[in-house]
Amino acid sequence: MRVAFLGLGAIGTPMAAHLARDHELAVWNRTDERARAFAGHHQARAAATPREAVTGAAAIVTCLPTSAEVEGLLGGPDGILAGAAGGTLFLDCTSGDPATSRRIAARLADRGIAFADAPVSGGTNGAEAATLTVMVGGDAATFERARPLLASFGKRIVHMGPVGAGDAMKAVNNALLGVNIQAVGEALATLARAGVEPALAVETLNASSGRSFVSEALVPERVLTGAWPRTFRLALLDKDVGIALDIAHERDVEAPVLTAAGTALHRARTILGEQADYLEAIRVIEEQAGVELRA
Repeated sequence: MRVAFLGLGAIGTPMAAHLARDHELAVWNRTDERARAFAGHHQARAAATPREAVTGAAAIVTCLPTSAEVEGLLGGPDGILAGAAGGTLFLDCTSGDPATSRRIAARLADRGIAFADAPVSGGTNGAEAATLTVMVGGDAATFERARPLLASFGKRIVHMGPVGAGDAMKAVNNALLGVNIQAVGEALATLARAGVEPALAVETLNASSGRSFVSEALVPERVLTGAWPRTFRLALLDKDVGIALDIAHERDVEAPVLTAAGTALHRARTILGEQADYLEAIRVIEEQAGVELRA
């Protein structure tokens, strides 16, 4: 299949690499050098514009920071709609917002292009191993068309419901991740101030009912070691929590816990800057409490 892939970020790049093994791939990225470098290392063609990338493609995959950026690529003489043909399958793997995805889907439907939001979870490790969870929002026929393509990089591919349902699932999942980061950070800082050594606190927590993915995997690998690798930006987690809160409030769910976590994460983003890793929110907790959570 001829496939166009737009957005070669930290997760998009390994996703595109898997697609390049199975399909005839054209890639586009806002930073043209990244697209050319990708094409130099994989069986792919670098396109100068979105229009060039999607011309002749049977399927389009986008993986950008926000839905607004996907929508921004549609129009104009060099945009997606200038090159995409009717009958094309459009899969948006952006961690987007449901309202914009529904608007994009309606605009594409007028051109006979089938759309599904298909955000992914599993991080860069999952993208590299092709074990991502893919949360798909779209009609049943589009989901069945999408499944073989998504299987190039996804292990669990789930039809969540109509357009926007995948975005909603991903946003709420990441909001829970944010809650866990904030809660575990506060809990460990409290225990450190109470005289409990951080590594012992984490070991005991992970043998008890309060454990989570954050305490079991992320904190031992990154916080206790002080490694702080940059794998997913705090700014993007903050964005996803905001989407989840918008969904909740639109449906009259008060969500006080998500609201509190969102406020704390947004404050951490303001303090640490736009390039900070999402787990560095715990650094803000450390500084406020006057402790270091190191083994």
